[in-house]
Amino acid sequence: MQPLPPPPEEARRDGAEDAQWSRPECQVWTGTLLLGTCLLYCARVSMPVCTVSMSQDFGWNKKEAGIVLSSFFWGYCLTQVVGGHLGDRIGGEKVILLSASAWGILTAATPLLAQLSSAHLFFMTFSRILTGLLQGVYFPALTSLLSQKVRESERAFTYSAVGAGSQFGTLVTGAVGSLLLDWYGWPSVFYFSGGLTLLWVCYVYRYLLSEQDLILALGVLAQGVPVSRHTKVPWRQLFRKPSVWAAISSQLSAACSFFILLSWLPTFFEETFPSSKGWVFNVVPWLVAIPASLFSGFLSDHLINQGYRTIAVRKFMQVMGLGLSSVFALCLGHTSSFCKSVVFASASIGLQTFNHSGISVNIQDLAPSCAGFLFGVANTAGALAGVVGVCLGGYLIETTGSWTSMFNLVAAVSSLGLCTFLLFGEAQRVDLSPTHEDL
Repeated sequence: MQPLPPPPEEARRDGAEDAQWSRPECQVWTGTLLLGTCLLYCARVSMPVCTVSMSQDFGWNKKEAGIVLSSFFWGYCLTQVVGGHLGDRIGGEKVILLSASAWGILTAATPLLAQLSSAHLFFMTFSRILTGLLQGVYFPALTSLLSQKVRESERAFTYSAVGAGSQFGTLVTGAVGSLLLDWYGWPSVFYFSGGLTLLWVCYVYRYLLSEQDLILALGVLAQGVPVSRHTKVPWRQLFRKPSVWAAISSQLSAACSFFILLSWLPTFFEETFPSSKGWVFNVVPWLVAIPASLFSGFLSDHLINQGYRTIAVRKFMQVMGLGLSSVFALCLGHTSSFCKSVVFASASIGLQTFNHSGISVNIQDLAPSCAGFLFGVANTAGALAGVVGVCLGGYLIETTGSWTSMFNLVAAVSSLGLCTFLLFGEAQRVDLSPTHEDL
């Protein structure tokens, strides 16, 4: 008598487990993706680091500088869902490599775009929008990749380790970029970050991905991604759940708060403490954030393995990542001491890394089969809020003449997202249905 075949859902689960990385593979990919995230942020923060020098060269005021800084998010919010969907269908690593190739070239070419005409504001705004479009696919594709390749008990640490690249990249650009800025001028910062990205792309292409895989991925993109009956996203099923909306709200708040601080902190320190060294305030907060991110991932996985409920751990991480971090952001607006400001900024940025082990992994808890898509939706909301938040921050600073209003904005946005997640956040899967149809 022939044994009965396993049920479809069990077969899919077994196939997913077979596709997961072995421990050596996971270690190699974790290190590679950490470096990729680092280079993503090297390119992203090149503009904030250079804003003061570029404003002096091109005659930008605060509102115009705010337009350039926020324009990144205009593009960033448009490709989140696309990036997540492509990652779910053709593989997140392929999406990441293709996008990195494009944004590396564009970043290295940014100084050349500035010389095309006297319309500097237009070309720099256009450059940042295009950079946002290209980088928008990264984190949704990354979320999709890790949800498919990493064991559930190791996701928080892996995601936090890879996410630490954002702080490491900001640190590298803050340190090396500040020196390059002083020695060779602002164009050198863009050459540096763009060139390193292209070297990373060459490494991944040569050692980790086959040429056949990339050709196949490009062919699928050229023909359009087919969506079978069993790969449709259960739209209505997902968006009927309060836990999904709580995740989106919390991701929105976390992204918006982080983008505001990322964009405006260099200018805050340069204007408030003009005699201070750029490498100090551009380095120390991100130097603190790297071990904080790794610790948050280790702590999260450890608590879950010790028997604590997953949702309780996720909410605790968000209390740290949105709640306590906003307290230190508020403190920044009420001190005139450079040392205290560096400490408060470091604490706020460091605690925000706990979001990697909270809401970022919670999205994978809720819908691992379409985590890239759902993260794309949530991060689109965050990017849209980033556009408004960064612009509004510049407007508040210009109008009130005080940085306190900008830090109050960060605290208000963070508190709103935290309260929503504490009330409605859950960790049970919501992407499964008996028929697996598009409801």
